[in-house]
Amino acid sequence: MANLSVEALDGNRAQPYPGAPDNWKRFFSFSTDHKVIGIQYIVTSFIFFLVGGLFAMIIRGELITPEANLVDRTIYNAMFTMHGSVMLFLWTFPVLVGLANYLVPLMIGARDMAFPRLNAAAFWMVPVVGVLMMGSFFVPGGPSQSGWWAYPPVSLQNPTGNLINGQVLWLLAVAISGVSSIMGAVNFVTTIFKMRAPGMTFFRMPAFVWTVLAAQLIQLFGLPALTAGAVMLLLDIVAGTSFFRPENGGNPVLYQHFFWFYSHPAVYVIVLPVFGIFSELFPVYARKPLFGYRVVAVSSLIITGLSGIVWVHHMYASGTPGWMRMLFMFTTMSISVPTGIKVFAWVATAFGGKLRLDTPMLFAMAGVVNFVFAGITGIMLGSVPVDIHVNNTYFVVGHFHYVVYGTVVFGIYAAIYHWFPKMTGRMYYEGLGKVHFWLTWLGTTLNFLPMHPAGLMGMPRRVASYDPEFAFWNVLASLGGFLLGLSTLPFILNMVSSWIQGEKAGNNPWRAIGLEWLISSPPPVENFEHLPIVIAEPYGYGKDEPLVSNLAELAESPG
Repeated sequence: MANLSVEALDGNRAQPYPGAPDNWKRFFSFSTDHKVIGIQYIVTSFIFFLVGGLFAMIIRGELITPEANLVDRTIYNAMFTMHGSVMLFLWTFPVLVGLANYLVPLMIGARDMAFPRLNAAAFWMVPVVGVLMMGSFFVPGGPSQSGWWAYPPVSLQNPTGNLINGQVLWLLAVAISGVSSIMGAVNFVTTIFKMRAPGMTFFRMPAFVWTVLAAQLIQLFGLPALTAGAVMLLLDIVAGTSFFRPENGGNPVLYQHFFWFYSHPAVYVIVLPVFGIFSELFPVYARKPLFGYRVVAVSSLIITGLSGIVWVHHMYASGTPGWMRMLFMFTTMSISVPTGIKVFAWVATAFGGKLRLDTPMLFAMAGVVNFVFAGITGIMLGSVPVDIHVNNTYFVVGHFHYVVYGTVVFGIYAAIYHWFPKMTGRMYYEGLGKVHFWLTWLGTTLNFLPMHPAGLMGMPRRVASYDPEFAFWNVLASLGGFLLGLSTLPFILNMVSSWIQGEKAGNNPWRAIGLEWLISSPPPVENFEHLPIVIAEPYGYGKDEPLVSNLAELAESPG
């Protein structure tokens, strides 16, 4: 593999921003540097991840016994809603936006995002969403009964009689989150289309950039439906409109279509960037080119297209006609084809490679295994008879968490460990990383695997008490939940201590290929002193051609 120095890329070694990485004050400013904004997203969302995890541990503490004997049922329902809301709107979406914010401009040879101020504004809306959403938990009339779906007519009830109640605050949070994400989608799509370095053709873009583009296209075209649905429901509550009020001619099922038209594609919004992370890490730690790069890249866009025609499988039990059930069962199962292509490519990349089982690769490999299991249960849920049988049971909860935790969170951890040296200029502690991985893997398996047999036996979700026949599976799941809470401690210790006093990383400790690894760690303010010119295909491990040239060299070359 050819190694290209920073000097060859930039002409002169660019200096990092003053005081990096110890100038912590910039992370509390209205910075327009995409790298600062990326870390702001990551750290802020991780704080909410801990909050959502605390809710989950209380829920699992309640479910460790068949009797409801830990918290009041109303508080339990509210915690159930807040756990799902916080984990989705304030953890998985923002943390992946943060990773994309940090990496995409570096990977495509841009100096920043296309709209830096819009980028900063989109981030600073996230704390506002957090305050409103957490406020909905403490203000009377919160979404304890309607859940994170907020289905009318339950969500239209206003027992307090107050104009501002918890349900209103929750809907405001969802609407503002939608606006923030749409702003981010405009920025990402524009950046990827218009800000690529010379020579960075679409089929020279890293796989992660392809998946970010695919995910943000879903945000751009699908998210307005959910945002509009939240605003319409908000108007029904505070202004007396009748979009979803059945007593005044409204249609509550219409809200379900608004909600799921985006909220199932939202799964691909968070899982597609994780697919990109896997596609970046497997070549590095197997020392092989990504197998089938072009097919893997195009499959991301195929997933984007198919994601818009699968939402009704969430509504099989909502009185949908038979022809619609059959149609959406077919479309739901068809989306397994492009995802299967990716799994095959990762396995083929790892096969015969010189595997290094560092912490990022352990998380990536386990994430792929978890995703395959989640895909199998997803195909089952896409089948009409199976879905109707296990509808609103813990089988659905187990499947969903194997996607969002077993796949997405594992991918996020893999990315943070892999790019931590680039972000901070220091190496993490490998021993603590492996402790974190094994605790997380064991906790994930104990927590979510038992939910499948419990669901097949008929245990309903969103209950605080249950029949003793489900006790064995719930004890295992609760022990796994507590273990997952414990697993965050070595991660936090590792990140904080490594950032402060970890070993100096150098520019490219993984000997990886990609523009982000050819500049200093942490990168300079505007990334590249001279814009690079990409002159080779990506993932050229073992090849001799350089990845980039630069404008100065090009100007001095003959002809």
